[in-house]
Amino acid sequence: MGYDDRGGGKFKRYGGDRNIGTGLGKGKCRFCRAKIAYVDWKDSHTLSRLSTGQGKMFSRKRSGNCARHQRQFNIAVKHARFMALLPYVAH
Repeated sequence: MGYDDRGGGKFKRYGGDRNIGTGLGKGKCRFCRAKIAYVDWKDSHTLSRLSTGQGKMFSRKRSGNCARHQRQFNIAVKHARFMALLPYVAH
């Protein structure tokens, strides 16, 4: 299971993400790569890039964030919504 019949290796079928554990940047969190210790709620541009057009937050799998930064991102989005920097629901 997981092998492709056309050849090319085990991970060819699933997008070829072999570099996730090697530290080459593709599998690392965007905040970890930038060495950001804390996700700031005032950075509305970054927060809006990690949410849909409707204002929903992307999951960890879709955004590529690590668990620590995803938790900080969720709290930052909630603060930004309260301060009216991000919408609760886009119309």
